[in-house]
Amino acid sequence: MFEKSTKSNRGILLGQDNNALVYLVAVNLLVFVLLTFIKIIYYLSEIPIEFFYKQVFDWFTLPAMVDGFLSKPWVIFTYMFTHESIWGLISSLLWLWAFGYILQDLTGNNKLIPIYLYGGLIGGIVFLINVNLVPALANHVNSIGPLLGGGAAVMAIAVATTTLAPEYRIFPLINGGIPLWVLMVVFVAIDFATMAGSTAGIAASHLAGGAVGFLFIRQLRKGKDWGAWMNQLVDWLNDLFSPDKKSPAKDSRDSLFLKSVIHKKSKTSEITQQKIDAILDKINQQGYQFLTDDEKAFLKRASKEDLL
Repeated sequence: MFEKSTKSNRGILLGQDNNALVYLVAVNLLVFVLLTFIKIIYYLSEIPIEFFYKQVFDWFTLPAMVDGFLSKPWVIFTYMFTHESIWGLISSLLWLWAFGYILQDLTGNNKLIPIYLYGGLIGGIVFLINVNLVPALANHVNSIGPLLGGGAAVMAIAVATTTLAPEYRIFPLINGGIPLWVLMVVFVAIDFATMAGSTAGIAASHLAGGAVGFLFIRQLRKGKDWGAWMNQLVDWLNDLFSPDKKSPAKDSRDSLFLKSVIHKKSKTSEITQQKIDAILDKINQQGYQFLTDDEKAFLKRASKEDLL
């Protein structure tokens, strides 16, 4: 389905360790199944469904009222994994997979989750600011429903992916492929069309999520990785609770592939292992696309010599 300018057949496998895309999909599905199961219990117990929303569902969604948020601040994170309808869930996961697959393929496993969380977090904050400070919304904030779903988070990933590689081609059999930016336009159009009649606060949250994705990639190109601290924290926790199992130093798609090729045989002459490791670390931190031409040529030469 996807085609890159760099002709690579290496993909991120569904069962691969540290597959951030699979983790995000799994969490969204798990939360939906859990809430649906509890809702069914309420229904079978003949408890009014309103009690389910008040006693359970509202503890996962982001309320419009600031005091409601302050009483349960964790919802700024849980809301972005919470979906009420199966169609809303399917829509979010399809777009997440479409853009997330490409982003992960280009940058490795450690950028997707930070962008998702940043987009959802900022989107939630912007939602609260809009519905409480914009006069047209603040006057009837009591009637505004809570924010839920991965809209802002997925928008962040979509914009980040398009910013990183706008000319990335999808559906290559159709006249050489469709540029990624076209898919982005379709996504934005559908996203805002489905919000017709909803509060402007939701639209603002999605726009904020998109801005986060754009800024994340802009900073990454300057050598600043906003998600580095998250990955370091995860590695630290992994080492803390699993001292016998070291966190993988290089978990990106490119790192795993290159290691499997380069370490097949020990026929390196002028190529030093130290330089290979340094380049693999760079791929893990910034992605293959950020290598210089010399570094790409170096790795290509290394893989060829090892395959002789």
